[in-house]
Amino acid sequence: MLVPLQLNPQSQTPGPRKLVETGNGKDSLRQAGTAVAATDIEVREGLDRFLEQELNKELLRFTTAGSVDDGKSTMIGRLLHDSKAVYEDQLAAVKKSRINRSGKTIDFSLLTDGLRAEREQGITIDVAYRYFSTARRKFIIADTPGHEQYTRNMATGASTADLAVILIDASKGVLPQTRRHAYIASLLGISHVLAAVNKMDLVEYREDLFSRLRDDFSALASRLGISSLQCVPISALEGDNLVTRSGNTPWYSGPTLLEQLETVPIRPAVEMHALRFPVQSVIRPDAGFRGFAGRIASGAVRPGDEVLALPSGQRTRVESIVSFDGRREAANSAESVTLKLADEIDLSRGDLLTSPDALPHVSSRFNAMIVWLHTDPLELNRTYLAKHTGRQVKAKATRLHFRVDVNTLAEHTTNKLEMNEIASAEFETSQPLFFDPYLSNRTTGSLILIDPLTNATVGAAMIREALPQRPGSQVRVAERLEIGGDGKVTLEERILRRGHRPAIFTLGGDRRRAAELERALLARGFETVLVDHYEVPSSGRRPMFSTLWNLGLVILSWREKQFRPQDRRLFDELAGEFYFDLSDGGSLNDSESGFHRALSIAEMLRTKDRPAELRED
Repeated sequence: MLVPLQLNPQSQTPGPRKLVETGNGKDSLRQAGTAVAATDIEVREGLDRFLEQELNKELLRFTTAGSVDDGKSTMIGRLLHDSKAVYEDQLAAVKKSRINRSGKTIDFSLLTDGLRAEREQGITIDVAYRYFSTARRKFIIADTPGHEQYTRNMATGASTADLAVILIDASKGVLPQTRRHAYIASLLGISHVLAAVNKMDLVEYREDLFSRLRDDFSALASRLGISSLQCVPISALEGDNLVTRSGNTPWYSGPTLLEQLETVPIRPAVEMHALRFPVQSVIRPDAGFRGFAGRIASGAVRPGDEVLALPSGQRTRVESIVSFDGRREAANSAESVTLKLADEIDLSRGDLLTSPDALPHVSSRFNAMIVWLHTDPLELNRTYLAKHTGRQVKAKATRLHFRVDVNTLAEHTTNKLEMNEIASAEFETSQPLFFDPYLSNRTTGSLILIDPLTNATVGAAMIREALPQRPGSQVRVAERLEIGGDGKVTLEERILRRGHRPAIFTLGGDRRRAAELERALLARGFETVLVDHYEVPSSGRRPMFSTLWNLGLVILSWREKQFRPQDRRLFDELAGEFYFDLSDGGSLNDSESGFHRALSIAEMLRTKDRPAELRED
């Protein structure tokens, strides 16, 4: 029989397993082979279970932000080290590095600052992505730079984050760059913020100082509309409250930084449930298969579901869903799949498959918040390339509504936009885009601007709302009505039905004269409403006037005294060229001239597509 030769118990040196013959060798070999096979099966099954468990873990993407030298890279390096997510060779390389600014055995910032210039200067320049996992979750970290000149890199790293860790130097407090990054985080729709008050060791772990900084940042977060905020006192250098609770802060009873990362609710990738499937490519391996590949931006899809294609407006059904693993019974948001449709319809890269009962906006004009990323300033009415999902069209910024002062959050009028500045702008594209507001859908609500000469990315925009089409634009109102027949009634459909565009008139003088103008417009077929400005509180003006505008009405806003600048700015932002200020000088009271001027302007609002029953002979 052949049996394995055991190792000498005094010498555990591994080597080839020798076999010696004793008795019935065939049975023993068969038994040994069976045992080995069973062991291999157990190993494979255990590995499969482990991989499946890892795949099923929740993934949290978070970004770090804050001012320069707040300790972002050191915090990430220490977090990776203390959570046992650093390989031995990486740790050995960092220990041997000739650069060490920490004064400790290990400079943890070197685990993330990989560029030579970053290590030499002790700063972060580019976005560094790091992956690690714990028993509860998987994490992808975007370590972003703190210098003002690299604000664009911070915006890039934060664009896909679910949570932002904003560091505050306990010895310096909330700095302008801290405010800038907090504002960008709120602008990008990051709903969870963790304020890590770092370098507590430098201020002797004082509770009163932490409380003051927590209150300062909480006030800022409240102004920015950040709903979920947790403040944690830490020392990245010493490891206090990163992974384990520190004895240096007995007065702090909240979670450690890692505990907060492991337990914070992960918001859905998008808030909307309607299907949005931007087509990236057409897959045709043979004559019998034609599929459309892409990544689901929102919603879910199953075989048999009805979908609508934009811009063609054709309807069809999903015949099958195919992925790398084969056919699927369903696919959800953020999954990359190929859809095979029941009908042969015209569909190519840049088009969109959507739910027929919940359509996106289809427009070539929209308002957006833009972060300018290039050294050359934004030029109004200059042609850029807009990359939106898989679609690329020519685009231009036609107007800047205001620039945001990130230090005070004040809005300033401007006609130019420099690098790292943020503004509200009006855009117009050569072809219509299919989009949702950014806060509803990050994928269909965002775009980048590209310089067509240098191919450099110059701006990142977050779409806020659609604007009415200009007369004679490529998107005809009749086409929009046909596309949106089963979904939400759009502004363009209301324009077609009423036969006129919406507008805003600001009026002064005698209120009775304003009421007479309302009745005269109604008699001429205009859907109009008179709003007494004094009856609407300032906090409710934006939502109310936005609603009236989206209803397609001619809005007459009356105020006895002059309108305030912020009210005029609101009207200008909503209506643009269809905002008419007749409030100065009591023009409606000047015999009949002001009255007839308002009626003449209103006639310019009529559309050529006006329904026959409303047209005048």
